[in-house]
This record gives sequence, C-alpha cells and structure tokens, in this order.
Amino acid sequence: MAIELTRVDEFALITLNRPEALNALSFSLIRDLGRALDEVAAGEARGLIITGAGVKAFCAGADIKELTGRSMMPQRAGAELGQATFAKLDRLPVPSVAVINGYAFGGGLELALACTFRIATRNAKMGLPEIKLGLIPGYGGTQRLPRLVGEARALEMIMTGRTVDAEEAHRIGLVNRMVDGDPVAQGVAFARGFAEYSRPVLALARDAATRALDVPLTEGLKVEADLSTLAFQTKDAAEGMAAFIDKRKPKFRDE
Repeated sequence: MAIELTRVDEFALITLNRPEALNALSFSLIRDLGRALDEVAAGEARGLIITGAGVKAFCAGADIKELTGRSMMPQRAGAELGQATFAKLDRLPVPSVAVINGYAFGGGLELALACTFRIATRNAKMGLPEIKLGLIPGYGGTQRLPRLVGEARALEMIMTGRTVDAEEAHRIGLVNRMVDGDPVAQGVAFARGFAEYSRPVLALARDAATRALDVPLTEGLKVEADLSTLAFQTKDAAEGMAAFIDKRKPKFRDE
C-alpha cells in the first residue's frame, strides 16, 4: 500500500510508502490519504504523525508524469482534490505532526504545511519549486506558507523556487524544531507534549488560534471568549482545576 495507517502507542501513524518514487503524491495516493485521514478522524488516537518511508524523502511532491497533457478542467479537479484532502487535517479532532525526513518539495511540503506541527530531521530539504516548471503551488502552499513565515519570505520561496534546509526552516518558523534519530520515535516524543491533555479542549485551542489569522483582532477576541467559555463547560476543565487545587495530576477523560 502506498499509504500505511498504523498505530504507535496512543498515536495514529500515516506513512507515505512509495520510497522508489521518493514518496511522490500520485492522485491514487492522495485519495488513499483522504480515506486514511477519515479513519483517523473516526478513531480514538491522541494525535496523528505523518512521515515518509525510507531515508531520502518525506515526500518529493506531485507525480509530474500524471500532470502532463491534462486539459484545464481535469487540472482544476486535481488541485481541488489535493486541497480538499489536505484540508481534512484542519478538521481532525486531534493535532497532527509532520516529521519531515529528507526531501519535502511541492505537494510534499504543502502536506506538511497542512499539519498542526512540523518537525524536521537535520538532513531535511524543503521548497516549493513549481515556478521552475512554469507552475505555481496548487495544494495550498500559496496560502499556508505566508501564514507561517510571513509574506516576504513566502514570496521569495514561491517565486524563486529555492530550497531551505532544516536549520533555516527552523529559524524562519517553517518547522517547530530540528530532531535527530528515528523519525517516528521523534514524532511520538513531540506528540507526547500534548497527548495527555483533553482532546476537546485541545481542539478548541487550535480553533481559536487558527481563526485569529482570518479575522480582525476585535472579532478574534470574541471568538476566544466564546471558545474559552465552552472549555469551562467541559468536565475536563472541572477536573483540571480541581487537580490544581488538590496539588495532583489531572485525569482528563475527553469530556
């Protein structure tokens, strides 16, 4: 299978498994990825980790052979398929972590950008090289990259197609941290930083922060007030505050 969905302890793990093609995103693989994300959404995992098989690439991008010779409408449908699939990561009830091991170019970087967090091995190389093919990113790169690194840096990457290494990606905020060692183990270690907390409250926190990018501050503060009020209504909030008063570790039940 080009997409493998497994479990590592309390986490779902999706592995892009086309190492012979540097885990390139064929349309078939994107559809399989969408089905895997639906399965994760319906499950009880505490988080999702996405990585690529092999040591060379997280994902080298779209399968270019599938893109040639296509008319306008099929090309548009392909872009919408990729965007809709990656958007499922925004709606997951749990946070997602992309472990960028090796190359993450084009659609591969766009997949990582759609995740909640990104960590990178020190040999990682990232970029949106579509301009070199007479194209522009089509799976969300022009929209998500500026939100992460700012308009000026995003425009430079998109309009020159240049590659950034893990150190630069970390410095500009494209990835949360650089890691050494086994990518899956590093992804699990990172995910444990949020896994012990309440799933519904984590979702509220993520929703509040991401919506801040789309509305004026006054509207964002209203969103925060609404969502923080919802958080206070959960049983997990009552447990968390009681545990603080009792000087013990809370036992969240996702309620």
